[in-house]
Amino acid sequence: MITITYLTALLVTYFGYSFFFTFGKLRDYFDWWQRGNNVQGYAPICLGHEDFFMRRFYHRVQDCFGRPIASAPDAWVDVVERYSDDNNKTLKRTTKTSRCFNLGSYNYLGFGSFDEYCTPRVIESLKKFSPSTCSSRVDAGTTSVHTELEECVAKFVGQPASIVFGMGYATNSAIIPVLIGKGGLIVSDSLNHNSIVNGARGSGATIRVFQHNKPAHLERVLREQIAEGQPRTHRQWKKIIVVVEGIYSMEGDICHLPEIVSVCKKYKAYVYLDEAHSIGAIGKTGRGVCELFGVDTADVDIMMGTFTKSFGSCGGYIAGSKELIQYLKHHCPAHLYATSISTPSAQQIISVIKVILGEDGSNRGAQKLARIRENSNFFRAELQKMGFDVIGDYDSPVMPIMIYNTAKIAAFSRECLQENLAVVVISFPVTPILLARARICVSASHSREDLIKALQVISKAGDLTGIKYFPAAPKKHEEEKDGIK
Repeated sequence: MITITYLTALLVTYFGYSFFFTFGKLRDYFDWWQRGNNVQGYAPICLGHEDFFMRRFYHRVQDCFGRPIASAPDAWVDVVERYSDDNNKTLKRTTKTSRCFNLGSYNYLGFGSFDEYCTPRVIESLKKFSPSTCSSRVDAGTTSVHTELEECVAKFVGQPASIVFGMGYATNSAIIPVLIGKGGLIVSDSLNHNSIVNGARGSGATIRVFQHNKPAHLERVLREQIAEGQPRTHRQWKKIIVVVEGIYSMEGDICHLPEIVSVCKKYKAYVYLDEAHSIGAIGKTGRGVCELFGVDTADVDIMMGTFTKSFGSCGGYIAGSKELIQYLKHHCPAHLYATSISTPSAQQIISVIKVILGEDGSNRGAQKLARIRENSNFFRAELQKMGFDVIGDYDSPVMPIMIYNTAKIAAFSRECLQENLAVVVISFPVTPILLARARICVSASHSREDLIKALQVISKAGDLTGIKYFPAAPKKHEEEKDGIK
């Protein structure tokens, strides 16, 4: 469903980019003519479309990005005030902070700040083990806490074994090349995270993409690729891995896992599930999309996730069969060469899992899971009633508000910050040119009263920037997606 308002936003966005591109290139030409071609025979070290974009586009709105904070990423956060005296090319920090309602952090369950159960145990771990192991896992970087964490994660996600890493991004980018290489086929969702994309490219395997969250198209791609075989030789593929996410971080929608697993079983393809945003956030006991849809975890061959969202820590994990995990421990460079996850961070994850499962002797975990679901669905429904184009699924704590026109993201972000509301805005090159958006992340630590006040601020900012594209009636999820593709 494409409306006149959307078409207007499309045309204005293209016109704005064309205008800036034309005059940016003219300015580059005159600057080059005045300075000379190069210095002492060296080619420019920073040259290309990315550099041009940073110089001529990004610096005009860079005050909306990378805002430093001076507190824990809780429901409310202290945002450091900045200023510029060179037309926004550089930003300088002040000693002042603004207390803002936080709708930008991934603090889904509210464990990103002090917790009565987790924090004391983390402090004790810090005293005993120090902030860093100063070693890789295979040297002197494995402590009793790391061993306990891997057992705890495997039990929590329902797999025989797991392995943990110090960085979530590196979990995908380092693991995928270990699992598959030349002669293999990776079938990836078109909107998979950049860590998956880079991991797939680094593997040397053939990559094919299927339409976002469309099991029918996945089946068509698998059928065609199996029939054709490897490029040039047409030999049988050595291995096929289908990579999907539990909740897509830029879309807010939940993976159609049952249908995808069914297709993969039919064509004997392995399933790689990235649950960075879904583990701990959805499912009756926080165990992610498998629990949400009743999918047997034995049908998911590789389960990946991060600890940076619901667990309030850092790092990532891979869970699967004992044979898989043992193989990764002997071949994965992120395990062999990178410094292991810090012990206090590992202790934080263990403590959070115990709270979620009620092993701390309370029902706070169940209450947090219920609250994140209630807050997410309430906030999404209210945004849709206001006329915003909100994509994603109910129960998902990630809800993008489509802005489309890139010029409006700065106005929306600045207006919200002026009203002490911290939001994240996203545009090209992270998203396609016409799909700029504000990404709202709701937390269990948000009170209903604060959410209502935030909605009032967002509504006012939406009126001022003209991004309430559907004021008459909210659209259904599928209609929204059809309208922006």
